Amino acid sequence: MAEPLRVVITGAAGQIAYSLLYMVAKGDVFGPNQPIILHLLDIPFMMGVLEGVVMELSDCALPLLHGVIPTDDPNVAFKDVSAAFLVGAMPRKQGMERKDLLGANVKIFKVQGEALDKYAKKDVKVLVVGNPANTNALICSRYAPSIPKENFTAMTRLDQNRAQAQIASRVGVPVQQVSNVIIWGNHSSTQFPDAAHATVSIDGKSIPVPEAVKDCDWLGSVFVETVQKRGAAVIAARKMSSAMSAAKAASDHMRDWFLGTAPGNHMFYL
Repeated sequence: MAEPLRVVITGAAGQIAYSLLYMVAKGDVFGPNQPIILHLLDIPFMMGVLEGVVMELSDCALPLLHGVIPTDDPNVAFKDVSAAFLVGAMPRKQGMERKDLLGANVKIFKVQGEALDKYAKKDVKVLVVGNPANTNALICSRYAPSIPKENFTAMTRLDQNRAQAQIASRVGVPVQQVSNVIIWGNHSSTQFPDAAHATVSIDGKSIPVPEAVKDCDWLGSVFVETVQKRGAAVIAARKMSSAMSAAKAASDHMRDWFLGTAPGNHMFYL
């Protein structure tokens, strides 16, 4: 069996991490033969909750999980890690101006970037999940100058997964038969899900999505708006933000980055 891979997850006591941790620890991300040592980072106030999460990981009795290090110290969290899921970020609260949100996140991702620069492996792959993900990834990379810029990515995979699912439902095929949907822009209501170059596999043939859907008006309006506003729709229905689907998207993103995409699929990231 391979040497254990050290993986850090920030915001580890939060909603997204609660789903993500299990996926990572049981082999969904780095493969069924890759042992994992999890480094779990959260703020001091959340250490009690994180203790409960660590208990649950132990109770799962996962063969690939060779260790768990819960901490509120970034220097400990990023020590020798090969992969980083930066989930924790300051959420935008009611009455908060965008500049206030950016100011709070600069502090968080400056500290984490400096810790990555000093303690992580130089080929570490960093996935920023916490929004605004593109801005946070830029800040983090700025403070980790010894790590290649291409090793910092911002997650748009949730929007890609949402778009694939909408097309699959419309055409009436399993979601894995839809490939190469592109999301332009940030993870926000201003993004543009683009199916122009996507394909659907039907009866063993690869068919362009516009040809398979046979409804350009739907692709240019309902499809785009549904993907753009899906997060808000989930909150309206669930009274909480997307967590399970965000964790799955983070898992998909890192898996494809580490292990490669399926034949015929391509991975685009920022």
